[in-house]
Amino acid sequence: MVGIYENKKLIKSYENDGVTSDVLPLIFENILNEYKINRIYYVNTPGSYMAIKVAYVFLKTLSITKNIELKSCSGFEFNGNSPIKALGKKYFINDENGIKVDFLDNKSTMSDFKLPDLLENINFSDETLPIYNLPAV
Repeated sequence: MVGIYENKKLIKSYENDGVTSDVLPLIFENILNEYKINRIYYVNTPGSYMAIKVAYVFLKTLSITKNIELKSCSGFEFNGNSPIKALGKKYFINDENGIKVDFLDNKSTMSDFKLPDLLENINFSDETLPIYNLPAV
């Protein structure tokens, strides 16, 4: 999912279920041909190691080469703080103690990711390195 925001209001969105390394360059080719981008926000945790790493390298490169500000936030900001699929039957769960990886309990509910209509009350950070949240094996 990629959204275009003007004055913090969503004006256009792109969604593609393909592989990040394939679809991200295509989406941004369209965006850069149509819009002047001043800032990029991306989700740097939790999720697929490879998708996060590819997104970071691509967006950081774009940020440097096009002089675009890059910020990050947690994926929990875009799914109502519900669990996010991790490995096997385990999920990333965000609670008062931080992010943990565990099995779901019976009272857990899952919410789809969605782009907010307004970029308000989202906790963006200048720390843009990926955060992987999984223990070493």
